[in-house]
Amino acid sequence: MELESIVKVVKEAKEKSKKRNFIQSIDLAVNLDLDMTKPENRLNEEIILPSGRGKPAKIAVIAEGELAVQAKELAELVLSKKDLEDLAKNKRKAKEIAKAYDFFIAQADLMPLIGRILGPILGPRGKMPKPVPPNAQLKPIIERLRKSVRIRTKDKPNFHVPVGTENMGEEEIAKNIEAVFKYLDRKLERGLASVKSAYVSLTMGPSVKLEVK
Repeated sequence: MELESIVKVVKEAKEKSKKRNFIQSIDLAVNLDLDMTKPENRLNEEIILPSGRGKPAKIAVIAEGELAVQAKELAELVLSKKDLEDLAKNKRKAKEIAKAYDFFIAQADLMPLIGRILGPILGPRGKMPKPVPPNAQLKPIIERLRKSVRIRTKDKPNFHVPVGTENMGEEEIAKNIEAVFKYLDRKLERGLASVKSAYVSLTMGPSVKLEVK
């Protein structure tokens, strides 16, 4: 795929969308020609967008001690062991948190407790925490996740992923889209031949087809 052709599609998607009173996301929808009954065909991986997401990912950290101290300077939400135990009694709040945050990081030795309390909520959403040791440096982990998206298929051979925001330049967004297709080309046995179709759209705008070659 040529970057120039992706830029043209992004520009067209922007032009076809009406101006709104908020900054819209740019979304990429991909339909795959894969048999999803085969586990090896299911995708569930984080990839870094070279130009960033436009609107950085929101991070929640579950930790105690020094890791929690670091997290308070870096993450949008920090949950302690006690907070976890409180969430066990408040499923509604747990679901609100699962929806509000893009990525979760957890102190490794808290993972069994997290699995028991939040596993049934985070697991189906593909948001189980990334475990880190208590002495880990959180800053590089969080900086990487802020620019990342999760590509995840379930039982159907398609996925949607944010690749930027409308206030980003067309080429920046195109480079992010290119990164998604490079990942697919490496990951899938038949590479981009497994991509049936792809579309770019703004949050409230029409889809524009992207030719995948």
